[in-house]
Amino acid sequence: METILPVIWFGIIGFAVLMYVLLDGFVLGLGILAPFAEDETQLDLMMNTAAPIWDGNETWLVLGGASLLAAFPAAYALLLSSLYLPVLLMLIALVFRGVAFEFRFKARRSRRVWGAAFLLGSLGAAFWQGVILGALVEGRAADPTAGPAAWFSPFSMLTGAALIAGYALLGSTWLVMKTEGEVQQMARLLTRPLAALVVAFMGLVSAWLPFLDSRVMARWFEQDNFWWLSPVPALALLNAAWLWRSAFAHGRDARPFVLTLSFFGLGFAGLVIGLWPYLAPPRLTLWEAASGAASQGFLLVGVVLLLPVILGYTAWSYRVFRGKVRAGQGYH
Repeated sequence: METILPVIWFGIIGFAVLMYVLLDGFVLGLGILAPFAEDETQLDLMMNTAAPIWDGNETWLVLGGASLLAAFPAAYALLLSSLYLPVLLMLIALVFRGVAFEFRFKARRSRRVWGAAFLLGSLGAAFWQGVILGALVEGRAADPTAGPAAWFSPFSMLTGAALIAGYALLGSTWLVMKTEGEVQQMARLLTRPLAALVVAFMGLVSAWLPFLDSRVMARWFEQDNFWWLSPVPALALLNAAWLWRSAFAHGRDARPFVLTLSFFGLGFAGLVIGLWPYLAPPRLTLWEAASGAASQGFLLVGVVLLLPVILGYTAWSYRVFRGKVRAGQGYH
């Protein structure tokens, strides 16, 4: 059990992070795309596509963070001490985004102000999440001697910008699926440039990874591993080409969003393959950072009971609010 339980908890944390990225990513993308709305009515429509469901997405972020603390306290202490500032700024941006989301629907004279706040909160949250990811992958977050600015590097700035582009792509394909008319056309026009930008960012990040001290990509090139793992990047490229073609596939409005979700999933799979078996590369493996087997087993019972409830509620809410959202309609 001391060998198996850390692997199970690694899977739970990875699943929670992936669910957060996929479900809250398109809402952050809506905020990033706010400047492309022609007027307040279009921005209302864009925000109303996510209004009934957005506030449950942080559940996955809380689950991932709480699981890291409970199952891998050594990694939690090491990473949070190095990433305290970007994590704090990310949380502030998420709160700012949430307040702006709700206040804008109630405001009259200050609607533009809260719309700008929604944009800034979304940009900030996306950027700092990318910075945290970059610092983790680069290995700077696991260096206790690097100081409070350990997270700052050209690579982490690149991943911050890359995640902004990725979330914007999720937002545009979500709008293709959920809207009609001018807003949908605007989203279609943005999808192809954003997809090309995301592929370019992924290429830059992938080309940079072999030169990092954390050796995150070492597994890809050890012995004959690349040939066994090559289906992941091959499928990602095929997925990107299909997404490009589907951007203007009328009558199949859900396809671009589904393909973007799968594109993120393949990227996440490549990241997990590179990180394994480290939680804080290149210092702590799963087993070195894990809490006692008795603690992990006890906590696992609660997660087994709780996770189906979260999944069931999420699926139910998306089912209830499925379909197109039109101008004048809104949860608020």
